[in-house]
Amino acid sequence: MYEKEDFRGFLDRLRKEKELTDIKQPVDIRHIATLVDQSDQALYFHDVIGYDVPVVSGIIRSSKRAALSLGCSGFAEIEHKLQQGIDHPVPPKYVENAPAQEVVEVGDKVDLYRLPIPMSSIYDGGPMITAGVVIAKDPEHGLNSGMYRFMVKEKNLTGIDIVTPNNMRLFAQRAYEASRPCPISISIGTHPFEIMGSGFRAPLGVDEMAIAGGIRGAPVQLTQCETIDMPCIADAEIVLEAEILPTGWTHPEGRFGEFTRLMGGLHWNPIVRIKAITRRKDAVYYALHMPWENTWLAAPTRYTSLRRALSSAGIQVKDINVTLGGCGFWHAIISIKKQAGEGKNALLAALTAQDIKHVVVVDEDIDVNNAMDVEWAIATRVQGDKDVIIIPGARAKPLDPSLAVTPPGIVPTGAKVGIDATIGEGIPRERFERIAYAYADTAKIADYVKGKADKAQPAGSEKAVAALAEKILKLIGSQPTYYTEIAEKFSDHDFQTVARALGKLHAEEMLWQDSRGRMCVRGSAHAAKPPQKAS
Repeated sequence: MYEKEDFRGFLDRLRKEKELTDIKQPVDIRHIATLVDQSDQALYFHDVIGYDVPVVSGIIRSSKRAALSLGCSGFAEIEHKLQQGIDHPVPPKYVENAPAQEVVEVGDKVDLYRLPIPMSSIYDGGPMITAGVVIAKDPEHGLNSGMYRFMVKEKNLTGIDIVTPNNMRLFAQRAYEASRPCPISISIGTHPFEIMGSGFRAPLGVDEMAIAGGIRGAPVQLTQCETIDMPCIADAEIVLEAEILPTGWTHPEGRFGEFTRLMGGLHWNPIVRIKAITRRKDAVYYALHMPWENTWLAAPTRYTSLRRALSSAGIQVKDINVTLGGCGFWHAIISIKKQAGEGKNALLAALTAQDIKHVVVVDEDIDVNNAMDVEWAIATRVQGDKDVIIIPGARAKPLDPSLAVTPPGIVPTGAKVGIDATIGEGIPRERFERIAYAYADTAKIADYVKGKADKAQPAGSEKAVAALAEKILKLIGSQPTYYTEIAEKFSDHDFQTVARALGKLHAEEMLWQDSRGRMCVRGSAHAAKPPQKAS
């Protein structure tokens, strides 16, 4: 349905859905980030003071807009859309006469300061390019796509934040060791199909633009850059043709307001030289707003990685929640249809997925999207010495503020934690039968507020109590029955008569309970055995 939709087409669709507001009066670029933060819609700034290019921001800053961006009816469907792209990739198609190259500026004409690149957080180290789909090439491993931020340092120089271990860092490292630059294209103002595909951490040798094509349902159109031997996205609004210089991880970059909802620290990164800026004649600059525009499309990539890891481990998954409290990156709650020992196996599998840091595995009766339900499972089903797994020395994400400070260029390690909040083997299931109230399907408070009255019944005589006791004895002699079930079955008697009849059986030592608390005949095969006396 949206196979041919470009960035502008998506913006038009947001307008029709009343999810985008056009701001046509002059706006200072320094005000953009805070205005987007206050808005419940995406914002299109048509007149940014001092610039010829308009700015749009916040286009995927809610679960609804994230779903709309990928043509999904709801947020949960995004995961399946991504899986479709992974399972059925569509290779990109190369075209000429690309809209992204209607204007070409090279050499001394390259001037990043003419682009309306806004500041975001008050402690940012400088203007940051946040929405660039980066395509890189390695002689051995081929093409790779990803999303990285670039801090503007000079009119043709930026940093690139690649402190996290990933394929882009590997490509840059290999180029650095060979003392050669690493060419990259940076496509800004692309459809979220391409943002989603490039945001998925695919194995080496897998083209993320083919995954984006699978998500879109049609090939992503690429075109060859003007000054470097690299492709870029043909219908992008703006493209930066660049090289990561072989300087190593030696230049300060940051700080920046990260997906953690915290100000990140100073990162040491390589330098990027911009060789050309190409763009549409009437280009629109897209400023991805942190943290939520990052989170809403990042979280589904974790769902996909988790399902793949759990499937490989043979785990039957009921549901997954990659929580917003865990920044959409670090925390996962997973409910499983458990067999013996699979709580621990599920933890070990899930902790291998991307940068997942903490995992809680629960039984299928727990709602992974209900924080109280999950906490209740931890409180009632966990013994710390048996059910908490700590894995030290695992690869960590450098943006984790709880990590110790590491030297520039060094990838940190940290701990991963798993909590098995499933019911342990050998523990009676009846311990976990939840409170439920009798007659919940028929006794409704709204009816009583409106005046409903129950029919009063007279108390039974001693003869009636004795007759009812015989009937109850016959019932529980064939099948242990809960007290409330007895009261409901004999609801033609008032409750006092039922209680007296049961009391009579108890006094006559005919009444007992089984291990689940149901009424049964004393001495029967169902009856709970009394505990042994201490010697």
